[in-house]
Amino acid sequence: MTNLVIMPTENRERMNLGEFAEEATIIEETATPKRVNHFIEANTQEATLQHLKNDCITPVFAKDNELTVNHAAFIETVWEAANSYYNGETIGTPDIRVSHVIKGRIPEAIHKPANQLLESDKTIYYERAAFSIDIPTIYETVEGNKLNLSIIGVRAYNQMNLYSKKVPELFRLAIGFKNQVCCNMCIFTDGYKDDLRVSNTSELYRSALELFNNYNPAKHLHLMQQLGNTSMSEHQFAQILGKMRLYQCLPNGYQKRLPRMLLTDTQINSVAKAYINDENFGSFGNDLNMWKFYNLLTGANKSSYIDSFLDRSLNATEMAVGINAALHGDEHYKWFID
Repeated sequence: MTNLVIMPTENRERMNLGEFAEEATIIEETATPKRVNHFIEANTQEATLQHLKNDCITPVFAKDNELTVNHAAFIETVWEAANSYYNGETIGTPDIRVSHVIKGRIPEAIHKPANQLLESDKTIYYERAAFSIDIPTIYETVEGNKLNLSIIGVRAYNQMNLYSKKVPELFRLAIGFKNQVCCNMCIFTDGYKDDLRVSNTSELYRSALELFNNYNPAKHLHLMQQLGNTSMSEHQFAQILGKMRLYQCLPNGYQKRLPRMLLTDTQINSVAKAYINDENFGSFGNDLNMWKFYNLLTGANKSSYIDSFLDRSLNATEMAVGINAALHGDEHYKWFID
């Protein structure tokens, strides 16, 4: 696999991604599609960078009172790294989603009853935050769906021990493609760092640049294009859904011998409903191609909590690619289609 090389702006239009993907295109374009939904939905609310910077406190490590890298600094650092690495491209404004608000009070309001608190008496920060930054000038069309290159970051304080002394902090960062039809995220192994631990924004900036450099968009596009070449029958789809439900109940020893499957029962039900009702990817009564199956999985993943969103996004890719291979005789995911 070759690493993506960013060329000078004047050479961008001649950049060849065709080694892996058919007619992969990188062009200058200023128009962006109208956003009709969000990349993640469950238990989240929209937030602005100004709100995170001006209205939210910054958590600290309790033992030494050292500051954490707050959500706003995380988002700004990755946005700056994207502007540097993809110099000359259009870099979108971060789409930010937050959840699990943590409330507090200023010292002067400690003895006030809760129902008498003024807004100025309260402090807040969000335990979890996720953001998506689109690069609309780097895109491709797969099975009639326009995909924009997108950078996704996740931060969850609940996965850290804030009662300790300062230690390297956990972040999750990914780069992949966002399906503009539905805002579903397509994450590939080479474009995901699930255990990014840094102590400051300088280290975070360097890690973001490293991720961008190691990611091969052409190979990722080729992988997704190949999914459209294989279809399954409704019977096979129902078999896979049944095995996915059964997977949750398997004994631990048996389950460990199988490829991992992270979708919940509720999300598997969402896949079934979308197969019948989704206007873009539903195929009720007809064969279902693997590109549509993949988008049924990524669509169901939008109901994940922020802290599990990227892991399940990657797992949706693993499931779609693995089952696609099983339909062609590969043994690794054969259990799901037998």
